[in-house]
Amino acid sequence: MRKTYTYAITEAESKYLKTGMRVAVPFGKNKIYTALVFNIHKKSPVLYVAKDIHQILDEAPVVNQQQIKHWEWISNYYMCALGDVYRAALPSAFLLESETIIFKNDAFKNDLELGDDAFLIFEALQNHSQLTINQVCDILDKKKVLPIIDELIQKNAVHIKEKIYEVYKPKLIRYIKLKDKFNNTDELKTLLEKLSRSKKQREAVLLYFQLASNSKQVKVKELQDKANISLSVLNTLISKNIFEFYHLQQDRVSFKGEVSDLKVLNEHQEKAFLQVKQSFEKYSVSLLNGVTGSGKTEIYVKLIKEFLDKGKQVLFLLPEIALTTQIISRLEIYFGDYLSVFHSKYSMNERVEVWNNVLNSKTKAQLVLGARSSVFLPFSDLGLIIVDEEHENSYKQFDPAPRYNARDTAVVLGHQHQAKVLLGSATPSLESFYNASEKKYGFIHLNKRFGNIQLPNIELIDLKEKYKKKRMKGHFSDRLIQMINEALNEKEQIILFQNRRGFSPVVECTTCGVSPQCPNCDVSLTYHKYRKELKCHYCSYYRAMPNACDACGGSTLDSKGFGTEQIELELKELFPDINIGRMDLDTTRGKNGYQKIIRAFEAQEIDVLVGTQMLSKGLDFKNVSLVGVMNADSMLNFPDFRAHERAYQLLVQVSGRSGRSKKRGAVAIQTYNPYHQILQQVSTNSYVEMYKEQLQDRWQFNYPPYYRIIKITLKHRDYLKVDSGINWLAKALRNSFGSNVMGPTEPVVSRVRNQYIKNLTLKVPPKQSLLKTKKQIQKIMEVFEAVKDYRSIRFIIDVDAY
Repeated sequence: MRKTYTYAITEAESKYLKTGMRVAVPFGKNKIYTALVFNIHKKSPVLYVAKDIHQILDEAPVVNQQQIKHWEWISNYYMCALGDVYRAALPSAFLLESETIIFKNDAFKNDLELGDDAFLIFEALQNHSQLTINQVCDILDKKKVLPIIDELIQKNAVHIKEKIYEVYKPKLIRYIKLKDKFNNTDELKTLLEKLSRSKKQREAVLLYFQLASNSKQVKVKELQDKANISLSVLNTLISKNIFEFYHLQQDRVSFKGEVSDLKVLNEHQEKAFLQVKQSFEKYSVSLLNGVTGSGKTEIYVKLIKEFLDKGKQVLFLLPEIALTTQIISRLEIYFGDYLSVFHSKYSMNERVEVWNNVLNSKTKAQLVLGARSSVFLPFSDLGLIIVDEEHENSYKQFDPAPRYNARDTAVVLGHQHQAKVLLGSATPSLESFYNASEKKYGFIHLNKRFGNIQLPNIELIDLKEKYKKKRMKGHFSDRLIQMINEALNEKEQIILFQNRRGFSPVVECTTCGVSPQCPNCDVSLTYHKYRKELKCHYCSYYRAMPNACDACGGSTLDSKGFGTEQIELELKELFPDINIGRMDLDTTRGKNGYQKIIRAFEAQEIDVLVGTQMLSKGLDFKNVSLVGVMNADSMLNFPDFRAHERAYQLLVQVSGRSGRSKKRGAVAIQTYNPYHQILQQVSTNSYVEMYKEQLQDRWQFNYPPYYRIIKITLKHRDYLKVDSGINWLAKALRNSFGSNVMGPTEPVVSRVRNQYIKNLTLKVPPKQSLLKTKKQIQKIMEVFEAVKDYRSIRFIIDVDAY
């Protein structure tokens, strides 16, 4: 909800209730939802009569005051509803909603009055004491069932009530213990004599003592397995009043703490570490710019140790879940007893447990490692925030709201807690580097790789020339094949990078040139050969690969472009004896998807790993000596003012996976334009040159870091409605902001899930008040939504877009 609502409470409830507790409240006609106590006051609402709350759901607040303050900042800065932030922040198990339960009215006898569908439901209630809305949908095989239920209510055939379900269930482990009276030696002797004829029962008692000598608590499962007895034997002992069961709650995810000394830093790392500490004395935010493979993680580890020793909480943010796999195993060695992990691949129950542990400041959640959603956790004594790979685009949430940037949100979170924030990257974002050069942030540069290994040798391969001279095998040039052979002969591993999944992005008929399109989006379907299907990467629509063209019936279909699947198949043909792995969205589904591939590659079970951009982010593989970029041009030729910056970052990051421990690595970048300035800067590792060049362009064309950008998007199924709405909006915004309004424009994919999309971009000059600008946009938005024809159009605001 966009605004807060007032509910009535009794005087007794007011003494018990605290800000941050959850309450169940009636909303609308008869639905009950979970609300969060935002404020307790004595002002009655003017426009409506306050309803009573339904019930209090918590004994103590689940959200603390600092969180609410942080959420308000997110809501105001990113122009989204506080309800959006609340829904995104809390694990879904906390957001209880009621379910309508339908009961039969025993007094109703005139079932002949009912329609066919209503009669079917009434008949089902003869055999069931109650039905839920979902069960009614299943019985009738319909989605719209409310009119039928309404008919039953009107004729007094049924009555309904709302039931709230508690979603989170703690994990309880069953333990067993001997009754206290048998702690006496004489009683125990008598017991064993009594059980002399019951061999299994006697064995269970003796083994219990053996296990109890090693550990105070004995698990039922452990006793069963070791004594090789069934549960019925233990139940018999319980019925004889010898044993008793009890339950203890256990966290679903826990890490074993191993007592290990921290690695000794080399002179460059030690110097950088001392510079970070000095920087923290002057600045609350510092940027650590360390080349790939320079050992930034070891500096983080030493900093974490210092803050944990002070009793402070530490948040370690990573852009990609794939990265957590390696970092967990490294941090667990030093801080296992303090470590908790929080990201979307963990189950709802696991996330609730981490939330509660952080809320209660438990030792096991003093160090939290997580993806962007970790900034919402209920920290109370935060001392340090580390944002690793701070340049990553994955830190930005694009859909749904709140459309926040986790890096910027973490900086504000650090400020609110008076904590120190360390941004780390080999290729910092232009904004962060600009802030450091303007002395807003502290700056530390680490320009030597660990072990003084040189940065990899980068070779640009001209595809135009290779195709002309017929030196290509599929999508592999003769030079890349030669380099792969050399690495394989040395028993070294290889990473091949292609930033597109699937087999090929377009399938085209060779007769008429038509390619299969997604029926819901304006985009061609991607061919996935492994599943023999065509798939849309926007709405997940899929269909079987056709044998003939849908338009002309032609039997020859040709694939254009290539993805990771095609590279994998071509590799198998070129090198049939090697083990090939693939790491993209298709192969990393499920909680342990990343883990399996990364561990197999670390164990050298895979010789060549083919993957998308998730390979480029901070992973550390000791035996990789060659990185191949299959085609660099797709990243450079993209309609986005950040395209060149992102291409540089991605290519330098993926190159940095090569030659990290033994000797200098090699990188082969295949391109049609080897003289492109970005590729030349990548090959010479000239970050500052790229930064100055891009900054000049940004200044010339009024882009960040000089101007702020607010993007407004309209979406609707009716193209004419969206077109009319965006033109009205463009006029209204131009009246207020003049030439700083760009558009209207259509994005590259202008229809997704049958919704047409139109954009407007507003550039906010440095001297213009951002607060006043947002207020004016809010006013225009309210007028827009008051127009009857435009009310159904989805209005999306994205602050600091792109």
